[in-house]
Formats: sequence, structure tokens, C-alpha cells
Amino acid sequence: MNPASPASASPSLLRSFPLPALARRAVTVVLGSLLIAVCAHIAFPLWFTPVPVTLQTFAVLLLALVLSPGMAASVMALYLVEGMAGLPVLAPTGTVSLLHIFGPTGGYLLSYPAAAALTSFLRRRFLRTKSARGAFAVSAFAAAAGSMVILFSGALWFGILTRQPAMTVLAMTVAPFLAGDILKIIAAAGTAAGLRRFRRG
Repeated sequence: MNPASPASASPSLLRSFPLPALARRAVTVVLGSLLIAVCAHIAFPLWFTPVPVTLQTFAVLLLALVLSPGMAASVMALYLVEGMAGLPVLAPTGTVSLLHIFGPTGGYLLSYPAAAALTSFLRRRFLRTKSARGAFAVSAFAAAAGSMVILFSGALWFGILTRQPAMTVLAMTVAPFLAGDILKIIAAAGTAAGLRRFRRG
């Protein structure tokens, strides 16, 4: 049997490396990280806590609801790498990038990959309805789970690094953001459900 020539082997090699699909995924990951960066700069500082109110969580949850778990986690990982590299993607708090990520308030950021993957997994696991109302409910449930992971991680990290009493930690890292996070969950779930209906239409 004659060995396959390079010309005949190249098509199978190209099929093994679907560059257009990889390119689309790469563009999606980069654009997703840019969306988080833009939302991070919509920030409102609070005088009683070092944690600002931002739209980051909305972007994280929305991306998690429309992407696969792996893609969502990849977006978050790239965003963290961009922040560590010193790119202006983090909320403008005045701290150095590495201190921002690994400092007392960095627990929120570090939880993004896991929270996004969990949100995406739950939505895909339980989304078995074609109705817009059902899609919204499942998306809201998944986004709420992801939001809880972010809040819990932020509070735990802050408490470990600052050694503040538990009630003080909750008052500074969780309580001020509950109402806003509920609105972000509703907005992310509604947007994701609307996009799903648009694609199906």
C-alpha cells in the first residue's frame, strides 16, 4: 500500500483543527472579557465599604447564561489575566491590579470562573421549556446561584484577609449588594431569555 501523500493528508489535518470555529470562540472570549471590563468601569463607591457597586456581576451572569460552561469560564479567566497584566479592565478603585485581585476585595473577582461555569451548567441542565416565562425562571434561578457564589466568595476572602468579625464582614461585603444583585439577576435573566427567543425566531 502506498503511503498517503501530503496533499491527501492535509484535508484530514485541517478537519482535525477547525480554525474557523476556534477563531469564533476566541473572538467570543475576547469580546466577553471586554464587556466585563466596560461594566466594571460603571462603578459607584460606597463610603462604608471598600467594595464598590459595579455592573460587573450583571455582565458575568449574562455571559454565563448565553455561553457554555467552558466558554463562560474561559471568558472570566481571560478577564482575570488581563487584570493581572495591568490592563485597565478592573473597577477604578485606585489600587494596583494585583492588589485589586489578590487583596481583601479580590474574592469576588477570583470566583468569576467558577460562578460563571455553575450558572451556565444549571441553565443548560434545567432549561427544558420553550416558553419565554419558563426560560426566564430557569435563567433567574441559575443566575441567583452564580450570584450567591460570588457574594459568598467575596465575603469569605474578605473575612480571611481582614480578620473582621463575621457580622462586620457581612455588613460590608454582602448586605449592601443584595438588592442590586437581585436587579442584576432579573436583568441578566430577562436579557438571556430575550436573546434565546430572538434566536429561535
